[in-house]
Amino acid sequence: MNFQFQYSNLWMLLVAIPVGIIFYLLLLRWKRKTIKRIGDEKLVCTLISNYSSKRFAARWSVFSLAFVFGVLALMNPRIPGEPDNLSRKGIDVVFALDLSKSMLATDVTPNRLEKAKEFIAQMIGKMPDDRVALVWFAGSAYLQMPMTNDENVAKMYVSTADPNAIPVPGTVISKALEKSGDAFTDDVERFKTVILITDGEDHDPDAIKTAASLADKGIMINTVGIGSAQGTSFTDLTTGELKKDDRGNVVITKLNEEELKQIAEKANGAYIHLQDTGEAVKSMMSYLSGIQKKAVLDKSALSYRSLYYWPAALLLALLLIENFISERKKVEV
Repeated sequence: MNFQFQYSNLWMLLVAIPVGIIFYLLLLRWKRKTIKRIGDEKLVCTLISNYSSKRFAARWSVFSLAFVFGVLALMNPRIPGEPDNLSRKGIDVVFALDLSKSMLATDVTPNRLEKAKEFIAQMIGKMPDDRVALVWFAGSAYLQMPMTNDENVAKMYVSTADPNAIPVPGTVISKALEKSGDAFTDDVERFKTVILITDGEDHDPDAIKTAASLADKGIMINTVGIGSAQGTSFTDLTTGELKKDDRGNVVITKLNEEELKQIAEKANGAYIHLQDTGEAVKSMMSYLSGIQKKAVLDKSALSYRSLYYWPAALLLALLLIENFISERKKVEV
């Protein structure tokens, strides 16, 4: 049923109950002392013989119980009603896309980056029940798009991904993984996975360690390698010529499959080589579909049925009963 209180923090008002009990005990003590101070204790007790301490205690108890139901009514107990046709189940996926300059290499057609963007777009199209987030990285990483079910917005961001978006050169996979881990929200229990798309030319030795850390948090990392083991040259966007190192030699960028396989293995994921987009998407979807998905209702789409009127009705009934409880004993005729 998934019963819950809308304003659960109001339970703190129930602290008034033990305070009321202390006040009640102090009141009884004060009454006893007052009787002794008035005069002869037996004479005073005779004068107030029609007073019932038990009835007074019963009246106090009924009022306290009414207060409890009043707090429960304020907390608004409720149960989920019918979802607004948006009941969702699925997984949360972060696509971490490498936007380093080496992704412009043309050992795949038309180049690594365009092939990667094509892969992500097709994956998103096949995940209507899943939420996706996008992380771009090179020498640094940032969250391009937080978790969303909006397929069109996600595809729009993917289509505009460009190496110029990240001014810091290089490929630091550990930062990409850290930023991807931060993209998951902890308030929902859904299966979480990162799909890392890169040529694997990592300039940071912490990638494996970061992958293991995310795995400890229950996050799976799947890696998609793009490029060739033989490698190729690529164009420097600044000069328009082939990229060269400090010695003037043409830079050859190669796919580092070994590291990508290690990352996937550390985080219980799979490694896929992206050559044919359709086949790669099919393989990744097949792998993800084999994972048990947790059905989670999108809370933003739920309409709740409030039940506050039940404790409110009991509150009114108890106050009415309390009003008719007299502290005087019944006089026997």
